[in-house]
Amino acid sequence: MKRFLIILFTVCCPLITAYAQQKEILQVAATVKTMQCDFVQTKHLRLLNSAMVSEGRMYYQQSNRLRWEYTVPYTYTFILNGQKVLLKNSRRQDVVDTSQNKLFREIARMMMSSVTGQNLADSKDFHTTFTTKPQEYVATLVPKRKDMRQMFQQIILHISRSQKMVTQVEMIEKKGDRTVIQLKNIKLNATIPPAVFALD
Repeated sequence: MKRFLIILFTVCCPLITAYAQQKEILQVAATVKTMQCDFVQTKHLRLLNSAMVSEGRMYYQQSNRLRWEYTVPYTYTFILNGQKVLLKNSRRQDVVDTSQNKLFREIARMMMSSVTGQNLADSKDFHTTFTTKPQEYVATLVPKRKDMRQMFQQIILHISRSQKMVTQVEMIEKKGDRTVIQLKNIKLNATIPPAVFALD
């Protein structure tokens, strides 16, 4: 399940400046009605010298539709449509009702807020620090909740200064394993066919 928890934030500069940058990013995130992009996911395991790389495509539609599809080197699809989640691979598929399953509900919420950058405002679940670099902002999120701390040390969002959009997500797990997801060819507010989010 961790593969879907992308599914995020050092206030070294004055607090007012960091707050202004954060507010601007959230304002852009609020305008995102749809988003689609390609992604490259690289998994670094402490016990292995080589990294595991997979590729795929992501579709998001405000406020509760998401498709996260791996295409290389295997096929695996996660679709959230309302309160239903479809998990599908080459051999089987399962549909889960998130209203009856707290884990899937949290996974779905984290995935959508991470790709849009909206979890920058999630002070209830994360302690957030914010740094500015020449080409990007870096937001480091440290989980507050016990269940999240059992999985992640921190989640790091890389946000383009020009686009004010998340372009890379890093997830540092409790045992030191690290997953990096790069978002590429981002397209905003284009029409997405309803079939993309179909659960059958």
